[in-house]
Amino acid sequence: MRIVTWNCCGAFREKFEYISTFNADIYIIQECENPAETKHPKYQNWAKNYLWMGNTKNKGLAVFARSDFELKKLDWSNQYKDHFVKHFLPCSINQDFDLLAIWLHRNNSPNFGYIGQLWKYLQVNKNKLNNTLIAGDFNSNVIWDQWDRWWNHSDVVKDLRGIGIESLYHRYTGEEQGEETIPTLYFQRNQEKPYHIDYVFGPPEFSKRLINFEIGKIENWLRLSDHMPILCEFN
Repeated sequence: MRIVTWNCCGAFREKFEYISTFNADIYIIQECENPAETKHPKYQNWAKNYLWMGNTKNKGLAVFARSDFELKKLDWSNQYKDHFVKHFLPCSINQDFDLLAIWLHRNNSPNFGYIGQLWKYLQVNKNKLNNTLIAGDFNSNVIWDQWDRWWNHSDVVKDLRGIGIESLYHRYTGEEQGEETIPTLYFQRNQEKPYHIDYVFGPPEFSKRLINFEIGKIENWLRLSDHMPILCEFN
């Protein structure tokens, strides 16, 4: 099974053919249009089996799957106390495992933006993450931890590790959080500003079956997006 996650930086209707070269079974795409509301028939024809969510029809979060896969949206809470977090798209794949697609936002939160959104989401949904892949644009790295916050990147990684879920990139490469040698983002397409902020996390069942972890090369993808796609392949 091949899974790809990519922040396409908008206009996915003009880019889906490029990402299709990965020949993946599942694509997790951030900042893409809602196929149901687009006027591009080729994109609609490609997006035959999908789930999508977003605040506007032009920019949201989607999971696209092979036509013979069963996709079912899961009813997990996105409310922590009086705050609604975004964007999280939990779904069941073939009733075999769960996938939590992520596109972390600031969400107008003065303190709990980006990784704080995931921290809040975990507080109300952690007990559901038993056999779950978590993948997408986290907009976060341990290098931005702040000492006086308990919802830092390191805290979220620790919480996930506590339930047996680890970053597959770090498991595959042996690198430590914050010491990644392969960027997933070139901020504003500036090659002098590389960061690693996109991730795939999974339980031991997936890390044991992982046979390839690949991050797209800058010469192939920077013209399309400031994010590089991530491919995970499992046997």
